[in-house]
Amino acid sequence: MECYFDNAATTAVFPEVKDLMVKILEEDYGNPSSLHMKGVEAERYIKEAASRISKELKCLEKELTFTSGGTESNNLAIIGAAMAKRRQGKHIICSEIEHASVSAPMEFLEKEGYEVTYIGVDEHGRLKLDELKSALREDTILVSTMFVNNEIGVIEPIEEISKVIKDYNENIVFHVDGVQAFGKMRFSPKKLGVDLMSFSGHKIHGPKGSGALYIKDKLLMRPIIYGGGQQNAMRSGTENVPAIAGMGLATELMYKDNEKKMDYIRALKKSFIERVTAFENVYDNSGDAPHVMSISFVGVRSEVMLHALEDKGIYVSAGSACSSNKPHVSNVLKAINLPKERLESTLRFSFCEDNTMEQVDYAVGIIGELLPMLRKYTR
Repeated sequence: MECYFDNAATTAVFPEVKDLMVKILEEDYGNPSSLHMKGVEAERYIKEAASRISKELKCLEKELTFTSGGTESNNLAIIGAAMAKRRQGKHIICSEIEHASVSAPMEFLEKEGYEVTYIGVDEHGRLKLDELKSALREDTILVSTMFVNNEIGVIEPIEEISKVIKDYNENIVFHVDGVQAFGKMRFSPKKLGVDLMSFSGHKIHGPKGSGALYIKDKLLMRPIIYGGGQQNAMRSGTENVPAIAGMGLATELMYKDNEKKMDYIRALKKSFIERVTAFENVYDNSGDAPHVMSISFVGVRSEVMLHALEDKGIYVSAGSACSSNKPHVSNVLKAINLPKERLESTLRFSFCEDNTMEQVDYAVGIIGELLPMLRKYTR
């Protein structure tokens, strides 16, 4: 049996999304900046995608800028906001458990003369609000944090974080990496008090190379890509029409019966956790996100367990897919103060609505067979 439990890394494209993208690639391939009908048709797909996504996020269509994915959205949000606000100050705040596409732009800005304060999290991975309050200063221009952590699935209290920031100074820009929350829960960036929010298409059964950034109307931003002035000059370059259209349709399909889908995924996760933690020295580190599960198999190194499961047709990850091909100890697991033996033995399982209870049964059975053997081998 094949069990794909790495949906937080990427998902299989919905068949309807694939069909729409093929139609655009083969038939409606015009440049959306062209004035003839082929161009007008291509532009219509972009407007339709913006309409679909803005409907789910309860935002304006013009508040969406399409990008190549979560990484570009995070870079545009952080660098674009920091550059636009640099006359007001050069102090930025972010959490210790951010994705590399947030922490790397922070490192870049530090080299450019900005000061970054990193806020700690509690043992569950939730941002320490008192630490955030203490870190805010007159020259703070930007705060960035994720909505749902990609490794352990903790859901950050975004509304509370926004209140702390805006009560101190409503002009501080609040950016949220919403990649793992998008399509998994219903929310509105505006209602949450968020100025910038990043999204990715390939986490919600859309294509790789698709993403979007919510930019609150009238927010001052600097682009990081210059050229022909597409997308209100916020992201120049000919738009990737098939990917944008695919992401728009995937968003609509993902949010159809969303609560029912998430209840189903949550049930898979709950059953998996209850049964796998019944084995000796197996621990759960998971947050409340329905689709992400973090499990430590003490006594077996994570990469050993990962490949042993792969041999049985079970696909999981040892942390963030963007960093998991480089051997390192997860900064997220260190930040929540996991003991050393759990730091080295943790795997992430992540689910989608295509997973089944039969797959969970199979995986738990295989883990039960592998653990004694691998522990014996390790010793």
